[in-house]
Amino acid sequence: MKLLGRSFILSLQALVTTLFLLKTQVHLERHGCEFLREGGNHTIYVNRAAQRASTVPRHREVNDFLVRKICRDLQVPEPGQKK
Repeated sequence: MKLLGRSFILSLQALVTTLFLLKTQVHLERHGCEFLREGGNHTIYVNRAAQRASTVPRHREVNDFLVRKICRDLQVPEPGQKK
């Protein structure tokens, strides 16, 4: 059995992170949030109806608890919850 190379593992981690962030961004946009701007390592979304803003980090440490907090900040349903 051949071990996976470090570059392959890093590429796989980057892909997983990208898919996770894309899924989060789609969820926010479906619930009325808008992209405002990008900072150094974060993307800022706003919910103009609720007059709320939150930052979405663009790094590997994003987990489900943080996504739930972002949704609460923007006053949108958490992923998996009904509207």
